[in-house]
Amino acid sequence: MTDSSESLNFIEQIVAEDLANGLPKENLRFRFPPEPNGYLHIGHAASICLNFGLGNKFNAPVNLRFDDTNPTKEEQEYVDAIKNDIQWLGFQWAQECYSSDYFQQLYDWAIELIKKGKAYVDPQSAEKMAEQKGTPTTPGTPSPYRDSSVEENLEIFDKMKNGEYPAGAYVLRAKIDMASPNMLMRDPLLYRIVNKPHHRTGSEWCIYPMYDWAHGESDYIEQISHSICTLEFKPHRELYDWFLDQIYDDNKQRPKQREFARRNLSYTVMSKRKLLQLVESKTVSGWDDPRMPTISGLRRRGYTPESIKKFSEVSGITKRDSVTDVSLLEFCIREDLNKTATRVMAVLDPVKLVITNYPQDKVEMLEAENNPEDPKAGTHEVPFSRELYIEREDFKEEANSKYFRLSLGKEVRLKSAYIIKGESVVKDENGNITEIHCTCDLDSRSGSGTEASMRKVKGTLHWVSIAHAVKAEVREYDRLFLDEAPDSHEGKDFMEFVNPDSLNIIKEAYLEPFLKEAQLEDKFQFQRLGYFTLDKNASAEHLIFNKTVGLRDSWAKQQSEKKAQNQPQPKANKNQPQAQRSALNEMQKISKKYTNLSGAKLEAARADIEKLAEEITYDELEPLFNTAAKKVGTRIGVMISLGVLLKNGQERNDSINEFISKGAEDNNELLAEEANKLG
Repeated sequence: MTDSSESLNFIEQIVAEDLANGLPKENLRFRFPPEPNGYLHIGHAASICLNFGLGNKFNAPVNLRFDDTNPTKEEQEYVDAIKNDIQWLGFQWAQECYSSDYFQQLYDWAIELIKKGKAYVDPQSAEKMAEQKGTPTTPGTPSPYRDSSVEENLEIFDKMKNGEYPAGAYVLRAKIDMASPNMLMRDPLLYRIVNKPHHRTGSEWCIYPMYDWAHGESDYIEQISHSICTLEFKPHRELYDWFLDQIYDDNKQRPKQREFARRNLSYTVMSKRKLLQLVESKTVSGWDDPRMPTISGLRRRGYTPESIKKFSEVSGITKRDSVTDVSLLEFCIREDLNKTATRVMAVLDPVKLVITNYPQDKVEMLEAENNPEDPKAGTHEVPFSRELYIEREDFKEEANSKYFRLSLGKEVRLKSAYIIKGESVVKDENGNITEIHCTCDLDSRSGSGTEASMRKVKGTLHWVSIAHAVKAEVREYDRLFLDEAPDSHEGKDFMEFVNPDSLNIIKEAYLEPFLKEAQLEDKFQFQRLGYFTLDKNASAEHLIFNKTVGLRDSWAKQQSEKKAQNQPQPKANKNQPQAQRSALNEMQKISKKYTNLSGAKLEAARADIEKLAEEITYDELEPLFNTAAKKVGTRIGVMISLGVLLKNGQERNDSINEFISKGAEDNNELLAEEANKLG
């Protein structure tokens, strides 16, 4: 059992309550049941973390079961990829199982259903059967084959199994209730004919069980105690239980199905069918393309298991479907890499810089800190010489006082090196700068302890020595889709929203030589540029680095700027500060009573808070992030107001992400729900 003072999500609470009500702890068993018809994505990571997390929390086994009941879409490649992803995330299953292991048992149980008059074969078309099912408000019409004799049903079902009929000729249906208000209970399919070899059983079977029939019975065979599914399976729970009723033995454990909301992510799609379309149309290079939301794609991009598990933890387990902003996922990887990534220097758009007063043939080995967040990370050496590369955007011939990079007549520090001053430039016939000539304060070397080394200048630039630089290819990634919810537009194909600029390949970037030794899974911060990792296709002769994420949320800033450009500027209002204070006070007043409301009154209060939030500034709202935990209503009002500010272009920051994270973990369901909306 867990510590009773520990905060539990609602699924964990169900398990804890079952234990408290007498379920033997040794009977606890969970499972993660993927279908091997595609690669796992970030949504599956939530289920992986939940199910294996339950196993860790309650010290119970967790099975990995492949629900492999559809040979037309399943492949061994997907099985191998799924196992690899789970292990990479740091989880290990107790038993590796397959629904196909139970095909004979499932078939035997189907025979028993036929013998009991609870299943029958039906030769009608899918369209005809759908027509007979009726509507949610009108009962269905029984199939004319519903009352066929047991002998006839057994004979045809045996021929179906032996491959004597083509696909679509017959199906086996459960005989339940054609008038049930739950459409799934209106004589659902148990088996269909599929004339295609299975990736594990070969051509042994010509009929395959439907998912609903195989899923619960497989749970029962494995003696799973809690079958955790996503919310779309909630209507299936009645059917799950009916199937169990037909075969349940009182001496065995009966599984319990419970549901949680699936994880959806903004600016991408989660449907395996749509992800497959991206792969097959060559929109992406494969399932592990770094722009894909697949676990293998995120891994190749440079995401860590810790960041994905943290994202699942912060996003929380809820009862309502919602969309989590991808910026929360990016925040989690930034937070992780900031603590672990080695700091290095790389120049992506180089321009030559010559230090005219530095000796021609001199080379110094300077000491560079590996990670200022980790004193134990140590240092490495970086060669310094007269001729360097710096970023082209880090120099302007003429600049105003707010430009803190290099310009003529102004000083900057070269990272871990010297203070330099811009003196002159060399240009080609088109007026493009080809060289920047500088002088160097030779007494100002970083860490030398001289008075000059202690001088403060406003800008610090990264650089690489031309003579020692390593050439590499760098791939920068952006959102795969331009729309926040590309598959939510009626009458439009999600492919219309593909971002044509989601990949930028820099063929000639220059890196410090330390990066020649980079290995797969190594993480680096290219200083001032972002976090990067070595690509799987890199070699010693052709280094390739993938950009994982920038140092800050530049996408939110871009969207905020676009929104500001498209909106009329508000007129000055000398009374505005007082008006804002009034809106803030009124919001707090409504929020205090929020948890005591329900139904229409709750909806009205929420609408009022959203309206008031239009008049509240971030500077006024931010101090309320520290509201005491017991003032749940106020914290909900602040969360709703924050959502309005974010929608209107407020840029996310660490304080916002921390406030949302704490809200998502709160025991109050209303607060957690509002926080998860902001994700």
